[in-house]
Amino acid sequence: MMRLPEFFKSVPVLTVYDPLAECLGSAEGGVIEYRYADAVRLAGHSCPTVAMSYALTCKGLSELYGESLPERGAVRAVFSDGVEAGVTGVVAGVVGLLCGAAVAGGFGGIAGRFARRGLMQFGVAGEAVFRLQRPDVGAEVSLSARLDRVPAASGLRPLMHLVGAGTASRAERQEFARLWQARVRRMLLDHWDDGELWQVERRGIQG
Repeated sequence: MMRLPEFFKSVPVLTVYDPLAECLGSAEGGVIEYRYADAVRLAGHSCPTVAMSYALTCKGLSELYGESLPERGAVRAVFSDGVEAGVTGVVAGVVGLLCGAAVAGGFGGIAGRFARRGLMQFGVAGEAVFRLQRPDVGAEVSLSARLDRVPAASGLRPLMHLVGAGTASRAERQEFARLWQARVRRMLLDHWDDGELWQVERRGIQG
């Protein structure tokens, strides 16, 4: 049986409206809920990058749609770096899961509707980690994070070297995992509303 860290359940949930899901009867009313655990399942692991991707996407969609449900498949995701640079591909995977945006190989639509193909672009000049855009209203949010606001525990780095070298004991591996997820927990729970950590710049958004 799959067992995930208990704190995953306390991370804020993202609720979206997906017209394709409604059309195909995949979700009643097209309403879909995404949790941090879904991002972890997609990536195969929980780390600061996956946590950042989830949090920034949630916050960006909230800015773009206000009190309305974000529309999955109607948002363009634009990345400053190329898809193979650093952790850009990992971030893009989570963003695509939550927004529905896809590259050239994504869903092409039904009779000209519901297309997600081409809604994700890479290597577009900008300072943010990524930007989310609503072409329908011309609004955009630039999203970045200062992960140094939540530093890793002092004992994490030496344990990482032991784990990476394959020489860590069972107790050391367990302590490494505990400290690793403790940082993720602080980011997503203790600092969820930290505007210094999660940096959101609005453009073309009224109100």
